Amino acid sequence: MKRYGAGALFSLMLGSSLNGYSQGLAFDVNAAPKGNIPGTLYGVFFEDINFGADGGLYAELVKNRSFEFPQSFMGWQVFGNVTLQDDGPFENNPHYVRLKPTGHRWKHTGLQNEGFFGVGLRKGASYRFSVWARLPEGGESQKISIELGNSSSDEWGQAYAKSELVIDSKEWKKYEVELQSPVVDPEAFLRIFLESAGTVDLEHVSLFPVDTWKGHRNGLRKDLAQALADLKPGVFRFPGGCIVEGTELGTHYDWKKSVGPVENRPLNENRWHFTFKHRLYPDYNQTYGLGFYEYFLFAEEIGAEPLPIMNCGLICQYMSATCEEHVPVDSLDCYIQDVLDLIEFANGDATSRWGKVRAEMGHPEPFHLKYVGIGNEQWGPEYIERLEPFIAAVRRQYPDIKIVGSSGPQSEGKEFDYLWPEMKRLKVDLVDEHFYRDDNWFLSQGKRYDDYDRKGPKVFAGEYACHVKGNARNQFWGALCEAAFLTGVERNADVVEMATYAPLLAHQKGWQWRPDMIWFDNLSVCKTSSYWVQYLFSHYKGTDMLKLTMDKDVVAGQEGQQGMFASAVWDENMNSYIVKVVNTSDKMQPVEINFKGLKKKQKLSAGRRILLQTDQVNSENTFTRTDAISPCEKENDMQVTGNKVSFSSAPYSLSICIIPSSSSDTL
Repeated sequence: MKRYGAGALFSLMLGSSLNGYSQGLAFDVNAAPKGNIPGTLYGVFFEDINFGADGGLYAELVKNRSFEFPQSFMGWQVFGNVTLQDDGPFENNPHYVRLKPTGHRWKHTGLQNEGFFGVGLRKGASYRFSVWARLPEGGESQKISIELGNSSSDEWGQAYAKSELVIDSKEWKKYEVELQSPVVDPEAFLRIFLESAGTVDLEHVSLFPVDTWKGHRNGLRKDLAQALADLKPGVFRFPGGCIVEGTELGTHYDWKKSVGPVENRPLNENRWHFTFKHRLYPDYNQTYGLGFYEYFLFAEEIGAEPLPIMNCGLICQYMSATCEEHVPVDSLDCYIQDVLDLIEFANGDATSRWGKVRAEMGHPEPFHLKYVGIGNEQWGPEYIERLEPFIAAVRRQYPDIKIVGSSGPQSEGKEFDYLWPEMKRLKVDLVDEHFYRDDNWFLSQGKRYDDYDRKGPKVFAGEYACHVKGNARNQFWGALCEAAFLTGVERNADVVEMATYAPLLAHQKGWQWRPDMIWFDNLSVCKTSSYWVQYLFSHYKGTDMLKLTMDKDVVAGQEGQQGMFASAVWDENMNSYIVKVVNTSDKMQPVEINFKGLKKKQKLSAGRRILLQTDQVNSENTFTRTDAISPCEKENDMQVTGNKVSFSSAPYSLSICIIPSSSSDTL
């Protein structure tokens, strides 16, 4: 990263011409707080797109572990005498496989799983293989062997690690064994052999790394979960997105099917499995292994408010041709009850019906749910007439729960203009705005929330990402435009209560949508420029809003502001002022920040500045250069003179200026 000095350079630049700019920029910050910044302001939104759950955040390594995919052996290769059965021990997953000897000493019986674009193995890591098994004919114990390996291996044998299990019961029972990998291999296999002369039935074949997030069984992939936790999100929205709606009735995300014993959670088709012919993944399904209990638990563990989004009786309106495809308004009772039961699952006493389910899963204490969203990005009168009875039911039984409604899929226009007045009439608490727009749009929206009604519902910017014109990749330029937009979000934190980038995750070999915040493959994580923008805004969001102006106007990329965007906050925990400055121009620009209204005993110090910058705005982080663009801490490059702080803003950069105050009675 190119380094830029400050100090004397600022003094030289301030009074001279710099690449066409005649003078530096002077920002005024009023030290008196305007209001508190909500802890939920910056968060994360999870949707199972781009193999974000199965094959991603959910650490299960076996694809189609219960043989319930529409093609029962999808993800598997079977050899020898293997047959599919459908009277298994789990009501919602009835299929299993029966392994019998072939009758020939040199013909083996078994099966092999390909995983998700391979089974990722780390050197020295342990993996827990588990399976439900039985001896359908009874009799003597039988043996199976388990291997982790690769068919492309140059070694004499294809297996890296082997172990055996003895199946000893006529009744269904869970068996486990751990294997340690001596190698790194992102595309290994799991292989099972029948090793004895009897018959063995296998169901729910599973392989997890032992080292999951927080060590949970049925847990999350540790590096991905840690990357999310490192963002310090204030809110965690789940499970989507369009998967909340489904492609047709019966395929929407049903939270009740995603809780309870994992072996009995049924398969659901994924809204994104073969939606796009140009990015086709017909083997992309939802096992519900990562379900609502796991979502709530993860939100709790990372300190984020959980925000579940519930189906309102509408399937994906992009995919529906007529209103007849949706749930009739007079048939919504079971959908409304799903919302009420979810609140009980999250908050109810351990003796209540759904609170008991939560307690039996290992969490007797409530999750303290405060928000629930009804509908994803629905629109039109058909949404309003369905939303209304949901609101009435929740208000009647749970008046303290905040309800999130939708303003549709667009950032403005006919549907947006129709829905906002309706949201006010229905008195929802927050309105979910979505905008996947180009760079010009983001740069034009610096003042978007300045004139929003302070008495109306709060804003939840629930899905947004900058799609750079002509190249929808994770270029730094797109992230910088997002940073510019977020200065306006922060300045209006009394209106915007939450903001979450989308989509969150994308598998390098299994994506359908981009840009995305975090890319991953089977063994590694690539944090994009957008990730680092979210990281910096979340870590340094402050506790109180401050007013920052230039010539008495907000700094939002307006005429005469030379491509600059800025916001300011006070952080009572750090006892510091934090000023965020985004330079979207190709010019180095001197900036002077003048603090007004400081108390007599109050003194400022230079502190430190965190810089996110690159000269190549079309560049992006890759798996071979994951930290090509990342924050760089710079010390002693800000000058302090009395109540003024100055520094040089590099072209195409985000600066986080942390300016400590020596007085404890600042505010």
